[in-house]
Amino acid sequence: MKPKRTRFDVNGVVLVDKPLGYSSNQTLALVKKYFNPKKAGHTGTLDPLATGLLPVCLGEATKFSSFLLESDKSYEASIKLGFISSTGDSEGEIECIKIKNFPTLGEVQKVINSFLGYQEQLPPMFSALKFKGKPLYEYARKGENIDRKKRKINITSLKIKEYKDNIIHINVSCSKGTYIRVLANDIGACLKTGGYLVGLRRLAIGKITIKEAVNINLIEEMNTQSRKDLIQPIDTLIREFGKIILEEKDVKAIKDGRTLLIKNYGEGIYRLYANEDIFLGLGSLDLNGYLKAKRLRATN
Repeated sequence: MKPKRTRFDVNGVVLVDKPLGYSSNQTLALVKKYFNPKKAGHTGTLDPLATGLLPVCLGEATKFSSFLLESDKSYEASIKLGFISSTGDSEGEIECIKIKNFPTLGEVQKVINSFLGYQEQLPPMFSALKFKGKPLYEYARKGENIDRKKRKINITSLKIKEYKDNIIHINVSCSKGTYIRVLANDIGACLKTGGYLVGLRRLAIGKITIKEAVNINLIEEMNTQSRKDLIQPIDTLIREFGKIILEEKDVKAIKDGRTLLIKNYGEGIYRLYANEDIFLGLGSLDLNGYLKAKRLRATN
């Protein structure tokens, strides 16, 4: 019988560049193996065929992961025309569509532009969305189709990087809940050529970018100290929120669940700090300037 692995009070964020072929949970398992935290979780699933930014939260950082899930995302994606896929990507059954003349760059650009802004998108059957406690992909694998409601999404930026050999390479920025596989399929349908996703890389979540991330295989090769140096502060997750530094008396009040009156700040969610610039958590400020704790980390 193997002895239980010792778990440590590790608090922070490791920004991983997930390689091709790894699931998000496999990547999470490796981070847990290397850092041995008492608690860990990732912030937003990437399919095995996708690469890119996957923040992994350790310890107290897991309390704030949901706020990053709400953030906008940015991707590089490649859409192959002339085919359709049962899953919307390379994992599905691929069917060739006979196309006499593929669209010109101008025609592709016109269709691409039509997808900008707010719209409704139907989530795919091959997804982790739950129905009666089970992910939709389990029903899809049995050939079952479940009625889904369309969801409102917002595509804030959509640019063609290259159009070559009937593959459209795009950069896209979008709201949470946007399925790039569905976008690829819908673009192909509008072009009357069919289309499916053949490449996807996540470049950013909120204000966190892929430039800050490290490949999981490189983490494996590091020594203990180098791995520790990769752990970023908890508030890395929530950079997009404004910052309020509280006086000592107000720190105690907010920890005790009391409401504070704060002047000169607008309504919204803020990062809260003790006067030594110690991160406390998040607070919600209303129109009248009343601040309440929204989510606090455990502190001594």
